[in-house]
Amino acid sequence: MDSPSPVLRPLGKNGPLVPRIGFGTMGIGFPCSRTTAPIPDPERLALLDRAYEVGCTFWDTSDFYGDGEVIIGKWLALNPAKRNDIFLATKFGGIQMPTGFGFRGDAAYVPIACEQSLARLGVDTIDLWYPHRLDGSTPVEHIVTEMVKLKDQGKIRHIGLSEVSSATLRRAHAVHPIACVQMEYSAFSTEIEHPDYRLLATCRELGVAVVAYSPLSRGLLGGGVQGPDDLEAGDVRRLYPRYSRENFPKNMELVEAIKEIAGRKGVPVGQLALAWLLGQGEDIFPIPGTITPKYVKENFDAIHVKLTPEESQHIRDLVNKASVFGDRYPAAHGHGLFADTPLPEGWKEEKRKEEVTAVGQLWPTEK
Repeated sequence: MDSPSPVLRPLGKNGPLVPRIGFGTMGIGFPCSRTTAPIPDPERLALLDRAYEVGCTFWDTSDFYGDGEVIIGKWLALNPAKRNDIFLATKFGGIQMPTGFGFRGDAAYVPIACEQSLARLGVDTIDLWYPHRLDGSTPVEHIVTEMVKLKDQGKIRHIGLSEVSSATLRRAHAVHPIACVQMEYSAFSTEIEHPDYRLLATCRELGVAVVAYSPLSRGLLGGGVQGPDDLEAGDVRRLYPRYSRENFPKNMELVEAIKEIAGRKGVPVGQLALAWLLGQGEDIFPIPGTITPKYVKENFDAIHVKLTPEESQHIRDLVNKASVFGDRYPAAHGHGLFADTPLPEGWKEEKRKEEVTAVGQLWPTEK
């Protein structure tokens, strides 16, 4: 490998050691900026080769990311001796609906989805498995109970959640320890910290790690996109409010301020943005994605960028003062954010309170 040994941290309380920066693979299976032919297999396999070479061995995919699981399965079949070096995470339940992104979240689907992902990946065990979103109608207890059965069968090793509320996390964690919660988190998206959500605080109380997706805000913090016209005609980001002609120039004010600090430090702006996010706690694991080999190494090398307390606070001040224009998602894509679920039928709130308290957790009062 042409990079120093990756910095490893436990993923959650008593969790497995994984690289602080992972590789988000949405782009290799479901590229947002390719409007013609799909990325050829040799290019995608080479991208995974590069991630492995630099030590970026925490790979995150989903059954919703086109044939992302399939191409990772092909790489694993070509490199069977390297399987144990990869910490393989995938998500389940994402479906394409006429109105956009949706989720199949019934408990009966959980074992079906697992078998399908295992087959596409060509593995016996998934290291970390998440529901991509909760459907809002199935109690989280039912989903986690089915996931625990699969863990007991050796089909998954660790259980995660994605885009859930603090209350939902507490209820899930009372059924079985949750290793991590995957949430959007970047200088542009700090909702996880907000006292109205209390999700980061709850994660830390329970010993749950945070896997930060879109840590470069879908390229805004990468420095390569200077305006909406830089995006291809079919690029899905053209639908996103932060990339609109009205909002983009306003959001670039924060990017330019961070870029100025990066220039003084002699590092790319994307590296600085990732380094700042890492500095928010050793329980934060960003998973930037890219389809460009050189950026795989550049992103991963953010592990080695050290910010002084003054630099970190300066960026925090910029983030706190910035007006971020536009929601994270367009309406058609923004389902299930900070999701709550109903209590299981026949379960009274007082009974649930007793059970949660019995395992040393506090019954949530937040909504």
